[in-house]
Amino acid sequence: MKYVGRIAAVAIVGALSLAACGTDNNGGATSSAAPASSAAGNDNALSGAINAAGSSAQANAIDQWKKDFQAKNPGVSLNYQPSGSGAGVQAFIAGTISLAGSDSALKDDKGEPAAADARCKTGKAINIPMVTGPVAVVYNLPGVEGLQLSPKTLGGIFNSTITKWDDAAIKADNPDAKLPATAIQPFHRAEESGTADNFTKFLKATADWPYEPAKAWPAEAKGQGAKGSDGVASSVKSTEGAISFVELSYAENSQLQKAKVANGSGEFVELTPDSAAKTVEAAEVKGTGNDLKLGIDYATKAAGAYPIVLVTYEITCEKGLAADQVPLVKSFLQYTASDEGQASLKDLGYAPLPATLLTKVRAAVEAIS
Repeated sequence: MKYVGRIAAVAIVGALSLAACGTDNNGGATSSAAPASSAAGNDNALSGAINAAGSSAQANAIDQWKKDFQAKNPGVSLNYQPSGSGAGVQAFIAGTISLAGSDSALKDDKGEPAAADARCKTGKAINIPMVTGPVAVVYNLPGVEGLQLSPKTLGGIFNSTITKWDDAAIKADNPDAKLPATAIQPFHRAEESGTADNFTKFLKATADWPYEPAKAWPAEAKGQGAKGSDGVASSVKSTEGAISFVELSYAENSQLQKAKVANGSGEFVELTPDSAAKTVEAAEVKGTGNDLKLGIDYATKAAGAYPIVLVTYEITCEKGLAADQVPLVKSFLQYTASDEGQASLKDLGYAPLPATLLTKVRAAVEAIS
């Protein structure tokens, strides 16, 4: 595992100020009018700034892509604020950024697609999957390695109905383990989070989870909140008896213990990029046209498939970005969807997109104009 520095929180005050003054830059700065067709992530004629924000789950991927893309395009700067998926979507709708990262697609029940389309003015907003982020169930229990947890047991733990590590349900999942009577300390994201949204979708689909999936953690489930993926990882690392859910890259960077999770066939599966990719391969495209919103089967019975995954989307306008932003955003996404851009993900604890999905992603990026 290569350690990747956490993205510095980059201030986007300048972009916000421009927006407040009535500019129609839609989150951008000036750039050269390089043709988008020549901007395949390696066009030194490009210049300007891309202001983006959102998912902290993809922060390590963005950090690597930013470094590599800017090396190829020294006139371009990418400012990404890992403020959380909910904040990123709202900033995009408000027009203060050109690109939002979100661990879940725009939500119909919140009116997000219509609001995002209105922000794009002359086109529609599209969800473009770019990062497969396996979600690790991490725990801090010295002396207990290779913990196995079924979805039903996870539901009880995170709903605070299973409160001790030697509970009968955990023993049933781990018949050969010596489990202590330590109190379970469950952590969750304090702010709205696409990771929480995907994790609760998994629980709703596979466990006795009484709450509706949401970016905001249900207060009734209790537990302790921590800010951002890094905050969750840090809290688990410093708290004996802790358990939480966090993206694989953060779990590995913090050297946390990871549980094996049972899929729909009852097989306890270790989390790896390859085992997570098996679940994404079966995902169904729910969007239309170049909107690639996915439906993931969290109860997959595929052999060797790890069931808790999230796909991070890059949300932007298919048409309707400010003219100076089109070649910049398009060029950056062409790079992230390239063979080189996707290959770098495995070293960061992510999984590259399956080939069939990647073909659709590239077509969606080419449609940006």
